[in-house]
Amino acid sequence: MLKVRNLEAGYGPITVLRQVSLHVSAGEIVTLIGANGAGKSTLLRALAGLLEPRGGEVVFDGAPIRGLPAERVVDGGIALVPEGRQVFAAMSVRENLLLGSYVAARRARRGRQREDSAGALEQVYDLFPVLRERSAQLAGTLSGGEQQMLAMGRALMTDPRLLMMDEPSMGLAPLVVRDIFRAVARLREDGRTVLLVEQNARAALRVADRGYVIETGRLVLEGESDFLLNDREVQRAYLGKGYKEVWEQ
Repeated sequence: MLKVRNLEAGYGPITVLRQVSLHVSAGEIVTLIGANGAGKSTLLRALAGLLEPRGGEVVFDGAPIRGLPAERVVDGGIALVPEGRQVFAAMSVRENLLLGSYVAARRARRGRQREDSAGALEQVYDLFPVLRERSAQLAGTLSGGEQQMLAMGRALMTDPRLLMMDEPSMGLAPLVVRDIFRAVARLREDGRTVLLVEQNARAALRVADRGYVIETGRLVLEGESDFLLNDREVQRAYLGKGYKEVWEQ
């Protein structure tokens, strides 16, 4: 579904991504792990059309999308759940979600799909029941975990073929992190395709099919999740010792 070849990107005179190549197949969850500043968020910004790449190729569903503006990228079927959530604080939960349905509704008007914002809303509420309970509440008054669920739900309302998530566990309590990753696992059961950027390497690899490790803008390792979980260098650098597993609690 997504092919990235030799992608380069950066800010001003600083090059952040160097010759990055990866792929995501339909129905997969693929994770990208790495330390702060390794280039994870820069990669998602470049794929989402928020940052102009300096070189390389990005192909989605057989069509080149490198350099397209963000609105064209999301209209083509790629949605980004941004780092820091970035919900519309002065709007209600339901209004935030319905804003996400705008893209799907526009596709429907062009005959590319059937418009069903009510059905999509029910699917989001089924995935995150707390959002149904908070539907009339202002988004800015939600907890951090609830805002993360809202940001995910808003992206899903666009009916994306590829969902990209940037650090969904950042700043959240362990039990909330567990709920977020269980929701990601449910997305795979529903046939969604996900590219997940995460610092919480253990949780990300537990839910993903495959993973890539990025260091200083370069991919240094890739493989199936079980392989990466058992790799000594990955364990040393990203998993640590004595990590309290919350997934199974």
